[in-house]
Amino acid sequence: MEQTWRWFGPQDRVSIADVAQAGATGIVTALHHVPSGDTWSSEEIARRQAEVATMPDGRPSGLVWSVVESLPVSEDIKKQQGDWRAHIDTYKQSMRNLAKAGIEVICYNFMPVLDWTRTDLGWRLPNGATCMRFDLIDFAAFDLHVLKRSGAASDYDDALQDVAARRHAEMSGADIEILTANIVFGLPGAAETFSLEDVRAHLSEYAKMGEETLRQHLIDFLSEVVPLAQDLGLRLCCHPDDPPFPLLGLPRVMSTEAHYKAVMDAVDVPASGITLCTGSLGARPDNDLPGMMERLGERVHFLHLRNVKRESANLRGSFYEAEHLGGDTDMVAVVEAALKEEARRKAAGRADWSIPFRPDHGQDILDDLGRRAQPGYPSIGRLKGLAELRGIIAALEPRVVADVAAGWLPC
Repeated sequence: MEQTWRWFGPQDRVSIADVAQAGATGIVTALHHVPSGDTWSSEEIARRQAEVATMPDGRPSGLVWSVVESLPVSEDIKKQQGDWRAHIDTYKQSMRNLAKAGIEVICYNFMPVLDWTRTDLGWRLPNGATCMRFDLIDFAAFDLHVLKRSGAASDYDDALQDVAARRHAEMSGADIEILTANIVFGLPGAAETFSLEDVRAHLSEYAKMGEETLRQHLIDFLSEVVPLAQDLGLRLCCHPDDPPFPLLGLPRVMSTEAHYKAVMDAVDVPASGITLCTGSLGARPDNDLPGMMERLGERVHFLHLRNVKRESANLRGSFYEAEHLGGDTDMVAVVEAALKEEARRKAAGRADWSIPFRPDHGQDILDDLGRRAQPGYPSIGRLKGLAELRGIIAALEPRVVADVAAGWLPC
């Protein structure tokens, strides 16, 4: 498993030197300054590759740009309106330029409007660490009383509406500003940020779009770009919805195993694959992450290994970012399933047998608390997670290799 690390470019408070010391070999990054719908030029790609390859003092870092995260899909493409056909053309040109630069894995998502949603970006844990959290009551308070979305009341039962109203009444003006900023934070590192009016405008345009329509738009997009990806030797991998349940009346099409299977079956080409994020999918209790890795593993092109702790057994509920081995997902079982998939690929002669993974998110601990890095992407917290994941791999990999050699794993 290739050990990678997300990096947001030269402005990232976690430097390339920090990443090199953490022991990762690959970098996951993007041209965050390029707006959605614009082409990633060969010159900009080469500039980012050079930044990845160079320490702050000018020495070689030994790191390479392994995975793109994300090459954004514009709202026009998701809605099939405005400049969506032109945006598909620019997406294809960006793919060609990335392939020319030797980058093979491209992560993207198809979440409408908000690319991920948290209500607190620095929730304090009993031990003094902080983490990101989604509080359903806070979110309902925002939806009902700040955004004042039309029809929002139908999404919450009476009890939740009552407690959300009380929560909102207790908030100061500053509390409401912080909550609003957290929810509309947008894609990490992205060029665009949304205002409340932007969100309202997008919601009105999605108001009549159901799950089936959005899924068909995803399939239409993939039908355009996947054949080119296959020809170029690229692997596209869709990130799941985060969180994996409907919010703000918006449809979700990548929240469950059934969602993924429907899209993979519709565009049944090896280049079209999955970013299996154990944190995003793990926020929903009916998602079986080890089983998904086993059943969908052939199309898993990228792994995000992180954990969340759910605060209820409901399909839609509050959760927080847990330690990598401390949440509700059995991380040992997920890694074992990934190692078995790698062994099957290697035995079958697949060139892409090594699955890149990154220690996704992490709790802010120790010096992270004063670093003010990108929310969810601390230095020491992720290093701790990477060390824990390395331990699992070191313990399991010899046994998996031995099982393959003995013929105990199907290939």
